Amino acid sequence: MNAPLGDPPRSLTGLHVVDADGAKVGTVQQVYRDDATNDPEWITVRTGLFGMRETFIPLAGVRRTGDELHVPHDKETIKAAPRIDADGHLDPSEEAELYRHYGMARPGSPRPGEASDPGGESGTGGMPNPGSGGTSNPGSGGTSDPGGTSGTGGSPLG
Repeated sequence: MNAPLGDPPRSLTGLHVVDADGAKVGTVQQVYRDDATNDPEWITVRTGLFGMRETFIPLAGVRRTGDELHVPHDKETIKAAPRIDADGHLDPSEEAELYRHYGMARPGSPRPGEASDPGGESGTGGMPNPGSGGTSNPGSGGTSDPGGTSGTGGSPLG
């Protein structure tokens, strides 16, 4: 998973999210961590008419520029994401549904043609987890891979 570098995840809250085409999508509401690795994995963004809906967006491939978080997905893809309540827990099946929607493999899942994990999935869903750490340097405009994560689920950071 790629995540913005440098800032604690809590500092991502309130940033303006910009899509792959440069259109404003909304504002970061929550940051969810993977329970197995404690790495930031998802953000929620307030979207929809009057900003009444929170939509999950993966942190993979994002970059930060000033007070903007640029995501590699277009606004329509984001708005069409599965409706999942951002109420404190993202369970593994919900996360799998989101990864499918965004056309991404879950971190730690086998690539096409690779053997699957005979021990099953590792990691579990999560709960809100305020705290810091685990992100990359937002001032660089780039992303880094904090290491192959293999957990599922996630938790918002306060």
